Amino acid sequence: MTNSPTILVFDSGLGGLTVLREVVAARPDAHYVYVADDAFFPYGHHGEDEIIARVVPLMGELIGTHDPDLVVIACNTASTLVLSHLRAAYFVPFVGTVPAIKPACAQSKTRRVSVLGTKGTVKREYTKALIRDFAQGCEVTLVGSPELASLAEAELSGAAISDEAILAELAPCFVGDAGDATSRTDTVVLACTHYPLLLERLKRLAPWPVEWIDPAPAIARRVSDLLGPRIGGIAQSGAEMIFTSNRVHGLSAMLTPFFGGRALA
Repeated sequence: MTNSPTILVFDSGLGGLTVLREVVAARPDAHYVYVADDAFFPYGHHGEDEIIARVVPLMGELIGTHDPDLVVIACNTASTLVLSHLRAAYFVPFVGTVPAIKPACAQSKTRRVSVLGTKGTVKREYTKALIRDFAQGCEVTLVGSPELASLAEAELSGAAISDEAILAELAPCFVGDAGDATSRTDTVVLACTHYPLLLERLKRLAPWPVEWIDPAPAIARRVSDLLGPRIGGIAQSGAEMIFTSNRVHGLSAMLTPFFGGRALA
């Protein structure tokens, strides 16, 4: 289909696939280019200035090569640091990913919300400003996970990840008396797009049931609104998967479902 819009989805690794999955479901008429900046993964191991200096020119190269109609920054770290720089540098519409603190606090009944993100995301001023503006009286616990994104990448690549390793990252999110459902944490914000890759295991390992807030559906709605009405059926062009390390990933069978079942070019 010659009229298919092109959507470029960018992340530091494979976490952005959780956003891609929702965007593809909302806009099957689009052609997709997914870029994993694995040569620089994980972003949390780099300084803020390094990430800005890396992503801004890299995005210029990607825009020049793929001419997207819209770019999704499917990474909390990159969005909170680089989005304003990208919008100043390029005319393409950008949709970012930021911690979903506002909807989480709006729906919490116990007024105890935890934000599970990378160490960089939870310490960033952007995140603290969201809490000041939208906590609505909630007690918000910030949990900086050092390893969960890497564990999610490893599991998607076929490695065996123990329950104990995941639970060690997850446990600090659960605040309060496990026996008192009226005052304990009832909502957890997944403030890294890698984490929904492990969502079923997070639910199983949680010491009590909570609502898990994944921003991907809201991002997909925003993308669809910006693109306007669909102009056709399912795009026939194959999706593209790019690793900045140029490694041969061998993950096509695992990744195809995230692309709506399309073959990867």
